[in-house]
Amino acid sequence: MTMPMHTRTIRRLPETLVNRIAAGEVVERPASALKELVENAIDAGATSISVRLGEGGLALIEVTDDGCGMRADEIELALERHATSKLPESLVGDTGAIEMVETLGFRGEALPSIASVARVTIESRSRETNEAWKRVVDHGALVSDGPAALPPGTRVRVEDLFAKVPARRKFLRSARSEWAASLDVVRRLAMARPDIGFVLEHDGRRALQVQAGDTLEARVALLVARELAGNSVPVDLVRGGVELSGVAGLPTYNRGVADHQYLFVNGRPVKDKLLIGAVRGAYSDMLARDRHAVLALFLQVPPEEVDVNVHPAKTEVRFRDPAMIRGMVVTGLRQALTTGDRRSAQTPDAGAMRAWQAEPLGSPQSSIFSAPQWEQRERVSEAGQLWRGHDQAVMAPPVARAEVAEQAAPTAEYPLGVARGQVASTYIVAEAADGLVIVDQHAAHERRVLERLRAGGAGAYGAGGAAASQAMLIPEVVELDEPACDRLEEASAKLAEFGLVLERFGPSAMLVRALPAALAKGDPQALVQDVADDLAKNGDALLLGERLDLVLATMACHGSVRAGRVLSVAEMNALLREMEVTPRSGQCNHGRPTWVKLAHGDIEKLFGRK
Repeated sequence: MTMPMHTRTIRRLPETLVNRIAAGEVVERPASALKELVENAIDAGATSISVRLGEGGLALIEVTDDGCGMRADEIELALERHATSKLPESLVGDTGAIEMVETLGFRGEALPSIASVARVTIESRSRETNEAWKRVVDHGALVSDGPAALPPGTRVRVEDLFAKVPARRKFLRSARSEWAASLDVVRRLAMARPDIGFVLEHDGRRALQVQAGDTLEARVALLVARELAGNSVPVDLVRGGVELSGVAGLPTYNRGVADHQYLFVNGRPVKDKLLIGAVRGAYSDMLARDRHAVLALFLQVPPEEVDVNVHPAKTEVRFRDPAMIRGMVVTGLRQALTTGDRRSAQTPDAGAMRAWQAEPLGSPQSSIFSAPQWEQRERVSEAGQLWRGHDQAVMAPPVARAEVAEQAAPTAEYPLGVARGQVASTYIVAEAADGLVIVDQHAAHERRVLERLRAGGAGAYGAGGAAASQAMLIPEVVELDEPACDRLEEASAKLAEFGLVLERFGPSAMLVRALPAALAKGDPQALVQDVADDLAKNGDALLLGERLDLVLATMACHGSVRAGRVLSVAEMNALLREMEVTPRSGQCNHGRPTWVKLAHGDIEKLFGRK
């Protein structure tokens, strides 16, 4: 059967349709349009930016700034596609200009794309002139153009987004969801520029306000959570021409979701898989797998070393040397966390503190203890006598634990204090010069054992030199696809530093000659497959180091003092002293705190003294 021939004529699309197609990539939702407008205000040199939203941005988006402003002819040009002031005039004719972008915007697509799917009003006054101008465009059609009254700066008003594009409008979420996305956009941009003041109003209510001139740490804590200021460490690392700075939350200050991780590259908020993986790797042995760190990281990279022209939304980037960037993030975070490695959560859990409630007193005629309370008191007393008796039976010499504890007074030399006893054979109670310290003996000893294993060179982040390896009596052949084998062969020298020795064995197989000593009893097939998958995803062999850390963490857990074991006072004090010199001793290998402190003021509050 002969298929009919159809003749199709190639023709140029109308400009309005071209803009709407482009808007599909640039303006996905109100938050996307808001992001482009605020970035334009930042690029204009604004020191103050005010944002007003209506119905989450569905009805209204208004951005006002005090930047350089525009003349009437520049406003008209700004509404044309691919017209921009962001690229220097000397580089416009240079094909490499796109690699030297130092502004947030540069494509010249945002304003015409927004104007093609909404009613847009632009009012602006250049600092070079005394005349303000106003231009109104409704879904691509010019409505009005004339003088306006405005101080130096620009005001852009976007109304009825997608009102004439019902196919797009019906796919938008509720006003509440769009508001949450818009708030996140402003929060991220305000975090990146503490030198700029931001005001955000939604439906007439002021939701966010920050003043210009904040320090980076203060701005991050103000926008993320006030508690972060006391539960974080600063990050600062310079390597070559790359700078890493920011604020990293202590592992004990974590969240159940990863929506409090803010990543920036050259001041641009990004959601980059490489950077997210690096953060996860840095916290790998300090957080449980279902918990996530809270942080804000800022990378300054030479423009030629990063490609920001990956997607019109500009939230994705590509690095020329991704392995170096990932390694720098991991190193910077681990070094920063080491400076606060013996810190735990700064205050006891609020829910736990609320449980310390004074029992209401009975009537004056009743005794202090009711019958059930008295029976409970009797049982507690009996348990205390049994505990002391057991302690005397197991200790040598047979001296009461309290008597030994009394001989050592807390001093400022011991931040974690002097042991006074043990509760439930699980928690060590110590007296410090500034309060009461409660230590989880298993969690604390687990961290100490892990750091000792690392110091022995068994871990990927231990002492210098290659990790110990275990040669296989009979080398094992692991079959993979050819591209995976190519990646493994290229990374074989790096993998050998971790103790994994591989050789190419034909086009689609690798020969495993040695495994890391810590994984000697592991499955070579699964290990090599995991490493190959990680190389395909990130182009770096860091996953093997992370696996080693996980294995060492498991070994440390099984080799540590278990909850339920009775310790002597000498053993308790020895553990406290070792915690004071052990890296990252403020949290166990799963991110839980190893100790909490009740300051004297907190204790006085429990008894109504304050």
